[in-house]
Amino acid sequence: MGLEIMRHSASHIMAEAVRSIFPDAKFGIGPSIKDGFYYDFDLPRSLTPDDLPLIETKMAEIVASDKPFMLQEVSKEEARRIMADQPYKLELIDEIPDENVRLYRQGSFVDLCRGPHVSSTGEVKAFKLLSIAGAYWRGDEHQPMLQRIYGVAFNSKEGLDDHLAKIEEADRRNHRKLGKELDLFSINDEAGPGLVLWHPRGAIIRRTIEDFWKDEHIKRGYDIVYTPHIAKADLWKTSGHWEFYRDYLYSPMEVEGQEYILKPMNCLGHILIYKTKRRSYQELPIRYAELGTVYRYERSGVLLGLARVRGFTQDDAHIFCSFDQLQDEVAGVLDLARFMMENFGFSNYKVYLSTRPDKYAGDPKVWEESTKILGQALDQLGIDYSIDPGEGVFYGPKIDIKFEDALGRGWQGPTIQVDFNLPQRFDVSYIGQDGNEHMAAMVHRTVLGSMERFLASLIEHYEGAFPVWLSPVQVVILPVADRHLDYACGIERKLSNEGVRVKVDGRSERVNRKIRQAQLDKIPYMLIVGDKEVAAASVSVRLRSGEQMDSQTPESFIKRVKQAIISRAKDLNL
Repeated sequence: MGLEIMRHSASHIMAEAVRSIFPDAKFGIGPSIKDGFYYDFDLPRSLTPDDLPLIETKMAEIVASDKPFMLQEVSKEEARRIMADQPYKLELIDEIPDENVRLYRQGSFVDLCRGPHVSSTGEVKAFKLLSIAGAYWRGDEHQPMLQRIYGVAFNSKEGLDDHLAKIEEADRRNHRKLGKELDLFSINDEAGPGLVLWHPRGAIIRRTIEDFWKDEHIKRGYDIVYTPHIAKADLWKTSGHWEFYRDYLYSPMEVEGQEYILKPMNCLGHILIYKTKRRSYQELPIRYAELGTVYRYERSGVLLGLARVRGFTQDDAHIFCSFDQLQDEVAGVLDLARFMMENFGFSNYKVYLSTRPDKYAGDPKVWEESTKILGQALDQLGIDYSIDPGEGVFYGPKIDIKFEDALGRGWQGPTIQVDFNLPQRFDVSYIGQDGNEHMAAMVHRTVLGSMERFLASLIEHYEGAFPVWLSPVQVVILPVADRHLDYACGIERKLSNEGVRVKVDGRSERVNRKIRQAQLDKIPYMLIVGDKEVAAASVSVRLRSGEQMDSQTPESFIKRVKQAIISRAKDLNL
C-alpha cells in the first residue's frame, strides 16, 4: 500500500509540473498503476518525447521543495468554484454522492482526489517518465482524446534502475520489433488494424505449432473439424452472444435477405455438428477440435501487435460428455495443457479457478457442483491453484492458466470453461442407459489461447531465438568462396531430404558477413564449408551464440540435428 500511495502522489507532482509548463492544461485523472502511475491531460499542443525530460526536471524541483500534501474537505459548491476552469474535474464532482468533496493541495497546486497521499512531496524518491499515449476521456471513444503520460516510481534509485533494466530487456524482446526484424509478420493499415499478415518465416513457425497441436489432439481422442467463418445472425441471437457480446460482434451483412455475421467463436459450429444426429451415452465423450479463425471488434486503442487483434485463430475444442465424465475430461484437458506449455518451454505458470459472477445463467446448485468438479480435477493432478471469486463467465465456472515468460511476465494461456447455457439453448442432449434423454455437459477449452497471442509470447520468451524445432530456418550453409558452392548445395539436398529446414547463403560476400547475417536472423546452426571441409568431406559447425563446435561429417550432423528437432530440445549443443 505504501508504494501505491507514493506512486499516486507522484502523479500529482507530475500534474503540477505539467501545469507549470502549460498553464492552461485541463486535467483528467491520475491513478497509481502496477509499478507506476499516469495522468491524462488536455493540452494546447501534442507532447513529444522531448517534453518528458523537461517535465521530469520540474518534478524534481517540486520534490526538492518538500511541500506537504494537505487534505481539504469542502462542499460541492466550493469544489466547483475551485475547479471552475477544469471541465473534467467538474464532471467528476457532479457524480460524487457525498455532500462534501475531498481535495489535496501541495503548495499552490490543488486537485480533486480521495487520497491518501504521502506526507510531503519530498517522500517521492526515485521516478522516471516513460512514454506518452492517447487515451479517450473515461475510455469512451465518443469523448475527447487526452494525452496520457506514464511514469514509474520506486522507494530507491536501485529499485528504479532495476525496473528500467527490465523495461530495456522487454523492449529488446518486443514481438512487434522482432517480428519486423525477423520478417515474421506485418499488420498493414491497408488491410486494416488488428488483421495479421503472416510472412513465409512466420507461417512456418505457425504451421509447425499447428501440426504439433493437431497430432497431440488426435493422439488424445479428439476429432479435427472445420466450420465456416460466417453464420446466420439468428444463431448468435439464440446462443445469447448477441445479448452478452454485442459490442464485440461485427455488424450483420445481408445475404439473400438473411443476416449473417463473422463468427466471434467456434462453439456454435461444433454444437451443430454434434446435433446432426441423435447421440447415445455410448458415444460420449465426443471431443471436437478446430484451429478456427474468429473475428471480434476490438477498439483501435486496445490493439497491440499480435497480443490483441481483430481476427485471430483459436486452438479451440469442445467436449460433450455426461456429468459423471466431467471431472476426468477436465483432468485430461489440464494434462494436455501442461504438456503443451512445457514442450514450448513455459515451465512456470499460475492456475486460477474462477467462480460464479453476479450476472450468470443457470441453476446456482449446478454452478456449485460444477465448480467443485473443476477443483477436484485440479486436486486429482496435484495442481496448486487460487480462487478468483466472481470471475467465471456468465454460462459457467472456469479454470485459467497464466504462464510466465523468461522475464517473469504472465500471459493468458489455457482456459477451461464449463457451459450450462448453450446445451439448454440448443437442446444438446444424449440418450442415457435408461433410454431417456439427458442434457449433455459441455466444456469449452483452449490449451494455447489464440495462435496470434501465443506467437507473441513465444517471440518475447525466446527473444526471437527459437528452439531448433520451431526455427523457420534451422540450418544455414555458408560456403567460404564460390568454388565451395556445389559442395554446400549437396549438403543442403541431404538435409532437405531429411526434413530439415535449410538454406545456402551463396552470396559473393566474406564469410564473416554471412555469419553476422545468420546471427541477426537467429538461425540455430551455421555450417561453414571451405577447402578444408571439402577435402575432409566434413562441415564446421557454429552456433548462433558464436560457439564453435568440432568439425563432423554431414551424416553425423544430420543425425544429431534430426534428434534435436524430434525431441524438441532447447539446447543447441549436439
